[in-house]
Amino acid sequence: MNATAAASQLCLTDLFLKRVQMHPDKPALSHADRTLSYRELEARVQRWAAFLQACGLLRGQRMAVWSENRPEYLELQLAAARLGVMIACLNWRLQGAEQLHCLRLVEPAVVIVSARYREQLGTLEHGVARVIDLDSPDASEESTRALEDRDFLRPEVHPEDGFLILYTSGTTGLPKGAVISQRASIARAMAYACEYGIGAEDGFIAWSPFFHMAATDHSLATLMLGGHVIVQDGFSASEICKTLERERIGWLMAMPGVIEPLINALKSASPFLAPRMGMVGAMADLVPCQQIAELTSLVGAPYLNSFGSTETGLAPASGALLKAGQVPESLSKRESSWCHVRLVDDDNQDVPIGTPGNMLVRGPGLFSGYWSNGRIESAELADGWFHLGDVFVRHADGSLDFVDRSKYLIKTGGENVYPAEIERVLLAHPDVIEAAVVRRSDDRWGEVPVAFVALKGESRPLDFLQAYCREHLAGYKVPKEFRVISAAAFPRNSTGKIQKRQVEALLRS
Repeated sequence: MNATAAASQLCLTDLFLKRVQMHPDKPALSHADRTLSYRELEARVQRWAAFLQACGLLRGQRMAVWSENRPEYLELQLAAARLGVMIACLNWRLQGAEQLHCLRLVEPAVVIVSARYREQLGTLEHGVARVIDLDSPDASEESTRALEDRDFLRPEVHPEDGFLILYTSGTTGLPKGAVISQRASIARAMAYACEYGIGAEDGFIAWSPFFHMAATDHSLATLMLGGHVIVQDGFSASEICKTLERERIGWLMAMPGVIEPLINALKSASPFLAPRMGMVGAMADLVPCQQIAELTSLVGAPYLNSFGSTETGLAPASGALLKAGQVPESLSKRESSWCHVRLVDDDNQDVPIGTPGNMLVRGPGLFSGYWSNGRIESAELADGWFHLGDVFVRHADGSLDFVDRSKYLIKTGGENVYPAEIERVLLAHPDVIEAAVVRRSDDRWGEVPVAFVALKGESRPLDFLQAYCREHLAGYKVPKEFRVISAAAFPRNSTGKIQKRQVEALLRS
């Protein structure tokens, strides 16, 4: 390696240790009634690194973690980064064969499991020789303290080393393991700081699962920036409000499915909230516009109009904030600053302004590929771009509108209909809480759109929705049927997105 290449390298541990040195007594990580300073967190990370090394884990090997949100999860991630070990973050919502697939996919040398999921792990024939119970005496703080005097050999770690394996939702098949390198984690932290002005004085509430990039990316980013991570074991609106009363929060993560209970809790808590919040929310396309206005008014912060993925982080189209207290007139997105986006046709040729095209992205925050057959497979990046599988349209002012997933179209009478366009119209109606549009076979048109909606207030005839859609959509895009279900009945994945295939199953039943 030449001198220039060596001088340009930076790993996650370097940035974390810098924060330990700069402000050792500053709060770093909190959970329940316990807060760890940066000095205390570093001591625990060092002990975990020695523990994992004593277990025989080597650079490039994988370990899997099956656990709820707790401080040890982040400590293990930081320890894995120090060793150059990849940490596969298992989705605890998965069951049976699907979870077994995730384990066998990465072939971990070690599985670390909490007491909550120990029994479920025991039902799987995973074949991993070393299983560590996170709540057993062997993994306790007292036990790992015994390793403090052990000679720890810190391996030479490269920024391109695989670090995190985060599983995709698997809506069209079995989950895939996206490999996030240390380079990508650092680049995502840099973009988070630069794009939104997040710094050392900003905290982050990690309530969404650590197996998802929203919690993991931004908890690690907060620690690299010198901020305070507050770990919460799942969503609790009341606990979030208590934290907001005493902490300055850079980004309050709020996704579809939790917005309404959060609004209800904030209505009584808002007089006591901390004086500053940088931004709130995510996935504005999937949230009723009235809720966006109400939530942002309560917290006094703009709404993050995001579009990202496990493979890309918050990029490629999360550069816009929606003004606080206002019903957004447009949900158009802005390309994130630290990436490059192209929209292309099926022949990979750039499409003109105003023409829908498949989104391609490149940038330093991109994943390295998917783990498969004992290695990182990067076929998805073979042409130097990552193909997201999403269709967007770019306008003359540079703004971007999400059209839909390229693989989920409704072909009706020779026309392509994108469900997201219909859903945006429905969600703009003040009486609609949630909406999902799916396809149904039709003898005349081939396929037609059907809308599932959750409504405010009492049930009533749905003619008003059909009339409303006719005002805002071409006739062939108007749903041929409306079905009312409760908001809680919409099947969702771990990010809060509605699962179209499962909604189709509701249609068939």
